[in-house]
Amino acid sequence: MRLKIIYPDIFKKIEGVTSLFTLANRGFGIDGKGLDLGLNSTNSKEELYSNLKSLSDQTGIDFSNLALVNQIHGTEINHVKRAGIYNDADGLITTTPNLAISIQVADCAAVLIADPVNYVAGAFHAGWRGAVAGIVPNGVRKMVDTGADPKKMHVYVSACISIEKFEVGEEVAHKFPNKFCDFTSYRKPHVDLKSFIRHQLLTAEIPEEQIEISQHCTFQNTDFYSYRRERENAGRMLGIIMLNKIINT
Repeated sequence: MRLKIIYPDIFKKIEGVTSLFTLANRGFGIDGKGLDLGLNSTNSKEELYSNLKSLSDQTGIDFSNLALVNQIHGTEINHVKRAGIYNDADGLITTTPNLAISIQVADCAAVLIADPVNYVAGAFHAGWRGAVAGIVPNGVRKMVDTGADPKKMHVYVSACISIEKFEVGEEVAHKFPNKFCDFTSYRKPHVDLKSFIRHQLLTAEIPEEQIEISQHCTFQNTDFYSYRRERENAGRMLGIIMLNKIINT
């Protein structure tokens, strides 16, 4: 079975960056659950590693050079230089060539950022908790502290839950600026997570033309895993970004 994978347009013409976002690929695997790449949603480490190997075989990204993170819906960000599983964070930054950094999602957004000029990459997990707490602007600032320039950054915001399906309580809605909430069209408030993340990126002075935001809704489109739709049966998609080692000839 050939895996369905999204390769963000924003990075396709940038020689020094490789990026991708996986789909659920339902029917794949022994139990047909799909290409589950979650640290805590797969049934075993063996299943996770088998799925990662299948991804590696198709994409050429060696999963032995992959950094994953146990995400906690916070704002902690790690600067990493080697592959492995990192604990209790929601963002990874690297300047190391051929090190693929990743974020797992199933309704939250994977925000993948690269400054190919100054050679800094970041991957951030933006659910509503992390978004309102500032994971995206914090990530941009940490990339700047590492040598990046917002004007040189290119960004991909992955498929995530849309405003049409993101129903929340009043207590959650009021954590967002009102312009990113719809209090009138539905029985309960709905939040526009994609527009909020876009606003944060623009406020960080990243040029609008260097931002790509997926139009897919994970809840509405069964090509994606959705925790809201599937609850404990939901697998996880993986967003990956990697700085390529460019060899001068």
